[in-house]
Formats: sequence, structure tokens, C-alpha cells
Amino acid sequence: MSADARFPDVMLLAAGLGTRLKPLTDTLPKPLVPVGGVPLIERIMANARAEGAKRFAANAHYRADQLLAHFGGLLKVNREDTLLDTGGGVKAALPMLASDPFFVMNTDAFWPAGSDAPLARMRARFADPADIVLLCAQPARASGFARSHDFCLDPMGRITLDYGAPVIYAGVALMGRTAFDNTPDGAFSLNVLFEEALNEERLKGVVLDAPWFHVGDAEGLAAAERALAS
Repeated sequence: MSADARFPDVMLLAAGLGTRLKPLTDTLPKPLVPVGGVPLIERIMANARAEGAKRFAANAHYRADQLLAHFGGLLKVNREDTLLDTGGGVKAALPMLASDPFFVMNTDAFWPAGSDAPLARMRARFADPADIVLLCAQPARASGFARSHDFCLDPMGRITLDYGAPVIYAGVALMGRTAFDNTPDGAFSLNVLFEEALNEERLKGVVLDAPWFHVGDAEGLAAAERALAS
């Protein structure tokens, strides 16, 4: 993919209940929880905009009206009457996405503004419609993450289960529409598609060269705010 090609659309996963961030999420949807005074979803969108993203879509479920009001109609939002999980949420929103491939971004993890430009490297790694490229964080530079790692990244940039450097899935994937061709209607996880790509040696990784903050609970929120203030 050439550097001057149209920047992929971005699908923001914003439908979760955010139960581990209670009591903040008693009154706010998780994507609007502020981190250092800036809503989570705005920090993630800023990471994408810094590299050229202009077109965004999102799914919404819990307190969807607040998310819609926050953007005032400037963001395409697919409201889910019932939660569709990550894969089902993306599939239901495909009519809102014009590009192929497109980015899928979690709205609870980000890196400091201007610290790296990993999306360009992800685009460079996407060579075939069957590829899925994941952004990977180094465990030593990650906060708010309880497990040791999710995958390994081999010297060729392929994601494996047991060969290469341990990495964490950093909540950003670049994928094509064909990945959803044989998926069910209704709820399913993106992990199903990741596993299929891994088995076919089509799951690739790009390492984030920056600190990575996962805001999944109160401890992760506090850690991110401490780091941003330092």
C-alpha cells in the first residue's frame, strides 16, 4: 500500500459496559471517562488523527445517547440494541466504513500524543486482503495490563504463540472486509478472526515504540494519569 493512498477508515469499539471502571461508569459510558481531563475516546482518535485519519465510525450500546451527544453528529455511530461483542460490532458497522482495509481501535488504550507513528508501519505490513496486522506493545512499556503477554512476535514480524519476543495486543488491528465473509450474524469476538489468521500464518505484528496505557480499571486509570502528569 502506497504512503499516499487514502488513509483507512477507523472503527472505534465503544459499546462496552465498563463495569471495572465503576463508579465512574455509573454515569458515563467508558469511552467518555476522562484521563488527565481528556475523554478516552478522544485520546484514541488523536492517535489516529496524528497519522492522517479523517473518517471514523463507532458502535455504541451503554449510555449511547451520551456518546452521540458528545460528538454532535460528527461521528457515525451504530447503536447496538444488544451487545454484539467486538467482531459482531465491527461486522454490523461495515456499511459505515468505506475503505478496505480499515483500522479497528479499542477505546480503552492509547499512547502519548506524538510519541510514535505506528499506524504507518501497520499499513506497510498489510500486503494481502487476508492479512490482519496487530499493533503490539512491549510488556515492559505497558501499564494497566495484568497478564504477562498475549502473543509472541517472530523476527519476520509474524505473530506466533510460542516463538519470538513476548508482546501484548495493543488494541489496534488493520484488517480487510474479507475477514468477515464467513462470520455469523450476531455476537462474536474478533479473537476468532485473529486465531484463523494466526493458523494461516497471516497474523502480523508491528511493535509500538512508545509507552502504552490500558485503562480497563481504576488502577489502570490512575497509572495512566500519573505517567501523563510526570
